[in-house]
Amino acid sequence: MDLSTLNPEQLTVVGSGFCVMLTMHYTMQLLSQHLFYWKNPKEQKAIVIIILMAPLYAVDSFVGLLDIKGSKEFFMFLDSVKECYEALVIAKFLALMYSYLNISMSKNVIPDEIKGREIHHSFPITLFQPRTVRLDHRHLLLLKHWTWQFVIIRPVCSVLMITLQLLGMYPSWLRWTFTIILNLSVSLAMYSLVVFYHVFAKELKPHNPLAKFMCIKGIVFFSFWQVTLLI
Repeated sequence: MDLSTLNPEQLTVVGSGFCVMLTMHYTMQLLSQHLFYWKNPKEQKAIVIIILMAPLYAVDSFVGLLDIKGSKEFFMFLDSVKECYEALVIAKFLALMYSYLNISMSKNVIPDEIKGREIHHSFPITLFQPRTVRLDHRHLLLLKHWTWQFVIIRPVCSVLMITLQLLGMYPSWLRWTFTIILNLSVSLAMYSLVVFYHVFAKELKPHNPLAKFMCIKGIVFFSFWQVTLLI
């Protein structure tokens, strides 16, 4: 293929396709390693779900560049799947950290050595929470709820937005309303994950979840603000 004969739009599609193939290649490598060394199913199931986030986002972006028959409808469907998967990944990441720490919220099991630790909140959370609180089951449950509200709000908003677009009832003011709601929701979810990681950084360090967290945070935030700025 002679790249010099392609126009900018075609070069963008070719470059995007190449990136998708690279993403698929590295994803398959990671998945094969986990499947071959399947020694801790509870943790590895969550890790596999997190890994699959990258190819899903890559394919979704690539389809969005295509201009062929049926591509727009398929992109709308795939985009809704991606947005719901985004919420699932955040929930699974929190579950993964719970597994690392041997915490069970359903059974009210919190190791004694981590009880009573200080949680330091920052603005604007300090408007409705004390700046410093002691870790107990109630505050740990609160962090979980702050994360899970996005897991619920994200797919609900996605379904509503797609339905309203199909019905032709999606004015600009409503679009910006959904944008603000989702921005507040994802910010609160990410904040709770940051606080959780900060409190348990010492215990989580051997498992090295920071790289996974940074990837999730980067993909979710960059893609969200990319779409917000472009529209």
